Amino acid sequence: MDKQQLLAMLDAYRKGDISADAILAQWQKQPFEDLGYAKIDTHRGVRQGATEIIFGQSKTPRQMIDIAKHMVDGGLNDILITRMSAEAAELFRAEMPLEYYPLPRIGIVRRTQDKPLRGNIAVVSAGTADMAVCEEAALTAELMGSHVTRVYDVGVAGLHRLLARLDQLLEARVIIAVAGMEGALPSVIGGLVACPVIAVPTSVGYGASFGGIAALLAMLNSCASGISVVNIDNGFGAGFLANRINQMEGIQ
Repeated sequence: MDKQQLLAMLDAYRKGDISADAILAQWQKQPFEDLGYAKIDTHRGVRQGATEIIFGQSKTPRQMIDIAKHMVDGGLNDILITRMSAEAAELFRAEMPLEYYPLPRIGIVRRTQDKPLRGNIAVVSAGTADMAVCEEAALTAELMGSHVTRVYDVGVAGLHRLLARLDQLLEARVIIAVAGMEGALPSVIGGLVACPVIAVPTSVGYGASFGGIAALLAMLNSCASGISVVNIDNGFGAGFLANRINQMEGIQ
């Protein structure tokens, strides 16, 4: 059950189309479904406003398919699968519909059609090599109901490219700044805007970048205020957090 289903059930109760006992019976169902190898959190949408995410890395295609089928059977929508390989997506599609995005390795099952998108999140990349992480963030935020503006390849090696898009940055409620190498982009953006900035270090870079650790440490030590930092390559985490901030009431 997700939040929308619960609200629909309460509306039906007010109209006299469903009894209080029927609602109670539905609500008293175990708040997770035990598949043995996984326990599906079926009430997460009610608690947090978003369906549980399937982390595809290290799961077999069979596990992902079975988990998604049980979620669909439970009436859940907007099911997001992260870190899903192209091979797993092909096997998945043979059994049930799937939207698959190969660059960020994201799969989406049962997307809510015509969902209104609120606010404005800007996803900004330092380089084209960072786009996989950017798209993971952007697609996550969009699936959860946020409008996303993409501003790609505007790193500090050519600062004029970023300044040419400054108007779009100033219109954003939240900015996700994604960078590898030395990770300088979030600090620059943080000094230009008033909204929260979520910094995402990527594993892009030569040897001394240490797989993104150099960018992570640079972002953690940023001299600009109002910057938070998520883990290396964690586009999903940034998109989820940005959506929560963007959807908060009272944010201008």
